[in-house]
Amino acid sequence: MAEASIYEIHDPRFRQMIVTSAGLDELYSGCRWAEGPVWFNDANQLLWSDIPNQRMLRWTPESGVSVYRQPSNFTNGHTRDRQGRLISCEHGGRRVTRTEIDGSITVLADRFDGAPLNSPNDVVVKSDGTIWFTDPTYGIMSDYEGYRAAPEQATRNVYRLDPATGELSAVATDFIQPNGLAFSPDETVLYVADSAASHDENLPRHIRAFDVLDGSRLDNGRVFCHIDNGIPDGIRTDVEGNLWSSAADGVHCFDATGKLIGKIRVPQTVANLTFGGPRRNRLFITATRSVYSVYVATAGAQMP
Repeated sequence: MAEASIYEIHDPRFRQMIVTSAGLDELYSGCRWAEGPVWFNDANQLLWSDIPNQRMLRWTPESGVSVYRQPSNFTNGHTRDRQGRLISCEHGGRRVTRTEIDGSITVLADRFDGAPLNSPNDVVVKSDGTIWFTDPTYGIMSDYEGYRAAPEQATRNVYRLDPATGELSAVATDFIQPNGLAFSPDETVLYVADSAASHDENLPRHIRAFDVLDGSRLDNGRVFCHIDNGIPDGIRTDVEGNLWSSAADGVHCFDATGKLIGKIRVPQTVANLTFGGPRRNRLFITATRSVYSVYVATAGAQMP
């Protein structure tokens, strides 16, 4: 049974969220560090980053894998805005960009309070069009995933950008290394991973939750859950309000109270994940050198 090979059931509810006969499919192998998957339903394609190889790759069921963009400026996380355009975090440029319909690139944010950002990592778009992203220092710590540089921001922040006005505000400033982020389905909660344990095992390996006030401010920050194997990197929510997180041993699923209810084991350390496919019931997983997928019995909350 596929369940015995890849699924860990920690709560009976998890059994209703998976397809126990569904196996883990390896779609591609050959990356150095696969990150930032984003699904385009209108194009029936998955895009993701291979950061150290300076490229973005594309997978379609019909044609397999091809290069989408190279060089990529050490691009990491991606999402889409409400007009369907690609929003990307670039380590190399220390910026957040938008790829326009004609393929041109617009810089949305590269400085805060007059100084360069650290290295934008992951990004989500709220239903009002605002762009929320994290800015740890991973992309400037070495020349492997960016360009080594000293941080010029005093803190490693979570930002909110209003693309209509260009206003950029720091909505959380007390993280050590903010990483993946995701809204709850009703957008009243923002989850943000702190992956500082990646370089010091005594530092956080948890996901925090914040109440979203007036659609623009964060309050009541608290630890939502801890990752018991590895660190939390990319995270996503499903339509039922469960949170799915990357980890060293696979994908961990937590209910809305932060209780671990199950795991999908993956052979390589997982960096990120996203829901996709025509019904958003296919979980795409970037894991070190490979990209995997597995069908589930729920659907992703993120739009479009």
